[in-house]
Amino acid sequence: MSLEDQLLNRSMPHSPEAEQAVLGSMLIDGDCVKDVMDKLHADDFYLQHNRDIFEAICSMFIRSLPIDGVTVAGEMDRSGTGSENTRGYLLQLMEVTPTSANVMEYVRIVRDKALMRAVATAAAEITAEVQKGAGSATGLLELAEQKIYDVRRGRAGQGMTPISVVLPEVMDQLAELMANGGKTLPGLTTGFSVLDAKTNGLGKGNLVILAARPGMGKTSMALNVALNAAKSTGKTVAIFSLEMSKTELVKRLISGEGLVENKRLATGNLRENDWVKIAEAASALSRTDIRIEDNSMLTVAEMNAKCRRMDNLGLVVIDYLQLMNGADDQGRRGDNRQTVVSDMSRMLKIMAKNLGVPVLCLSQLSRANEQRKENKRPMLSDLRESGAIEQDADVVMFLYREDYYDKQTEEQNIAECIIAKNRHGETDTVKLRWMPEFTSFGTLEERYGDEE
Repeated sequence: MSLEDQLLNRSMPHSPEAEQAVLGSMLIDGDCVKDVMDKLHADDFYLQHNRDIFEAICSMFIRSLPIDGVTVAGEMDRSGTGSENTRGYLLQLMEVTPTSANVMEYVRIVRDKALMRAVATAAAEITAEVQKGAGSATGLLELAEQKIYDVRRGRAGQGMTPISVVLPEVMDQLAELMANGGKTLPGLTTGFSVLDAKTNGLGKGNLVILAARPGMGKTSMALNVALNAAKSTGKTVAIFSLEMSKTELVKRLISGEGLVENKRLATGNLRENDWVKIAEAASALSRTDIRIEDNSMLTVAEMNAKCRRMDNLGLVVIDYLQLMNGADDQGRRGDNRQTVVSDMSRMLKIMAKNLGVPVLCLSQLSRANEQRKENKRPMLSDLRESGAIEQDADVVMFLYREDYYDKQTEEQNIAECIIAKNRHGETDTVKLRWMPEFTSFGTLEERYGDEE
């Protein structure tokens, strides 16, 4: 084998024939352009001249210009990517592609080769980091998982995105929202209509903080949201519980879903009709894809890794921030708690953005609100241990019950959900019904009862 053949064999995976067939199909059949653009990006083409042609076609499609060999050659001349061989090469592409019927098969080949190149690049980068000998094994494992995860999501080597590429996606979203008369909820429903009306649901990639003093119902509220999201979307909901065990959480879910008194579940003092409700609740819960992890030693990196392996993920719930481990190695143990919590809140925001799902994280409040004589409602300054939580969060909500402090108040079993920060909407307070016997929340309009 000659040296030239050896060099060719060592080139990154690619298929010139498939790349040419994709471009030829787009040139002879404008109807397939939108389908190809939905599956491929310019970087998926290995050969630079093929990449330039694809970018020219995409640019013309966005501007609703006619696409054929002549117009594409003119566009490339204007953009400075054309050459004296461009017209001949475009004609060759059209000649070697008699029909666009198999274009999606050609697209699959191009995409597969691009993924192979991305995997090879990631492997080389991981090997280089290992050979440096810097950092801990845990850190290198997290780096490796992140790089492979990025490849899975098609983000390896992704550069800055031109606004012209983002605009079609935004226009499609707006058209979809308008088609439903403006009634579509942009984010994931919480199951509480009054809360959704203020927050527009839990947005993809958002970090949502739910904070309160102990005993206000943070965990109950989070479980309500998790169950409502799982039932309404059919997606996977991941719950990381650093305080309560799996069995305790499931008992709470059964209590709220079946309206069985939590005390009866805890003591086993169950009535005959309770078993009917428990069976119905268990049946409903078994149809959801809720996954629970109760390892109290988990770090943000480990949670992130577990979530990456879940298909169809819709929501992540973490109970709660101050119990999380912020260090992957002993070197971080000396940091003060405020610095650690600040780092964790930032990592949670990055995790939400990378996963593309809302992350609902519970948080404790300091005792500052209880030291106020007049109004004990929480404020953003009451967030415990770090102002960075307020900075990183897209939404901050507080739970407050007047009857917790004043047993004589008329607001018995009424909870206020105070939306103190809302990056995508208004701040306000909504009132919910608190059902202590079921450790659950509901809207004031709904009616709940128990036979006997």
